[in-house]
Amino acid sequence: MIGNPPAILAEVPHRYDLRVYYEDTDAGGIVYHANYLRFAERARTEALRALGVPHAALVHDHQRMFVVRRVKLDYLRPARLDERLSVLTDQRGLGAASVRLRQDIVGAEGMCAAAAIELACVRTDTGRPARIPPAWREALAGLQAAPGGG
Repeated sequence: MIGNPPAILAEVPHRYDLRVYYEDTDAGGIVYHANYLRFAERARTEALRALGVPHAALVHDHQRMFVVRRVKLDYLRPARLDERLSVLTDQRGLGAASVRLRQDIVGAEGMCAAAAIELACVRTDTGRPARIPPAWREALAGLQAAPGGG
């Protein structure tokens, strides 16, 4: 079981900061479109970790995992080499076996991409939907956006 109870984030949305490296860019020197999904994945992993419910514990202790069920990604402006970005993650809907998240990828010159992501909780052995365990449900509830937010 998890050693620590779920944490309360000091700030919602959760913020994950990164820098754009050469390996993240395409031939034009801008972030390759698929890499925004990688940035969002890292941010989701770090948000769960910050909440005290790492994904690895979900797999190990409950034989469950989150898988991406749906993604809507709007590209708003290109991010460029060496730019600092922040991925802002908050929860927009929580079901018995699913969670909807909003992830905005923002740089100094404004928003680069906005993602609406739905995750499904599934059993690792069968891939079938499974209820989100209580500690993860509580943590994800704490990641809820403020009323009227975005």
